[in-house]
Amino acid sequence: MGPVALLRTFLADLRAHRLRSFLTVMGIAWGTVAVVVLLAFGVGLEEQTRENFHGLGERIVILFGGRTTVPHAGFPDGRSIQLDEEDGAALRREIPEIVQMSPEYSERGVPVRHGRESANPNITGVRPVYGRLRNVIARRGGRFLNRLDMEERRRVAVLGDDLAELLFGEGGEPVGQRVQVGQVPFLVVGVMKEKNQNSSYNSRDEDRIFIPATTHRAVFGDRHVANFVYRTSDPGRTKAVEREVYRVLGARHKFDAADEDALQVWDTAEFEQQFDYLFLGFNLFFALVGSFTLSVGGVGVANIMYIVVRERMPEIGIRRSVGARQRDIMAQFLAEAGGIVALGAAAGFLASVGIVRLLALVPMDEFVGTPTISPLVIAVTVTLLGAVGLAAGFFPARQAARLDPVECLRSG
Repeated sequence: MGPVALLRTFLADLRAHRLRSFLTVMGIAWGTVAVVVLLAFGVGLEEQTRENFHGLGERIVILFGGRTTVPHAGFPDGRSIQLDEEDGAALRREIPEIVQMSPEYSERGVPVRHGRESANPNITGVRPVYGRLRNVIARRGGRFLNRLDMEERRRVAVLGDDLAELLFGEGGEPVGQRVQVGQVPFLVVGVMKEKNQNSSYNSRDEDRIFIPATTHRAVFGDRHVANFVYRTSDPGRTKAVEREVYRVLGARHKFDAADEDALQVWDTAEFEQQFDYLFLGFNLFFALVGSFTLSVGGVGVANIMYIVVRERMPEIGIRRSVGARQRDIMAQFLAEAGGIVALGAAAGFLASVGIVRLLALVPMDEFVGTPTISPLVIAVTVTLLGAVGLAAGFFPARQAARLDPVECLRSG
């Protein structure tokens, strides 16, 4: 039977049993919707979580001083390790895989004022590279700190977006105006572009004021940094670099390089890798739940195909008697089962697109993201549909191919 004849037979059977065909197609369509929408939610949640996490910075390591837990080189345990700029210089000099690094000074309790408005933010002293490390990007009309700000110890500041709104009001333009940091006036050169950030260690960037590290030291008299932020050339080498950090700083501060508590290291690349495993599990779970619904539709297709085989036994007998082979009969019924699944899949995909677009209008992206029908979602759904279609059609088709032609003719 050629493709055209097969299509005619398929359409004729659909018209002859409209209700049965409609319910079967809807079963597949509903299963398709379940798979697509669940996976789209999984993709949206993953993208939103990554965006929120990248508000902290991408592939960065945050290094703090800690407290020793073992005696070393004549020094007792329990010593506090406080880091300074010379430590950062030694790390950059001895570990070439550290490609970007900034110290981070932190001062709290000093008010920042503009007019009658006042706040007590984290006053953070950093180098210009900090903006790229931590994704602190100035919005249009302003800038982040630069090299001359550092070299000349300029009294310039970049405000977090929430802090800027608090001091200057909604719609105010802080750039070019001055704020009082304690008793010291600072020129505002930039306001941070709004970003999502669900992780922090000192405070959220939206509530901070950023000033040059050299200015911070001059104004507040800092001797020690709060922490360092750095990025390695290869995220897969962060553990090896971390061991080198312990070696270098252990030699400088006289602690055992194997004493993990002497320093505190937050490797965000490692943390993000855990996200990969977490969301792989989520998506596999969503695919499994959706596939259960889809398999119910597949069972419906298989049942219908068994009925079709019984109804068309005379036709099978005639075809076999005029030379049709078993594989020809099997191919015919497999194609018809595939046609039913394809119709249901098309209807399900169209419905899924509509549902996802409607859900995108619901203001929930900050929490669970926007459902997204990505190429991966399509690929997984098509694979599941192919498996369901093959399983639903194979067994009825094999039964049809194995029927005795004589018995088939007698049944007519």
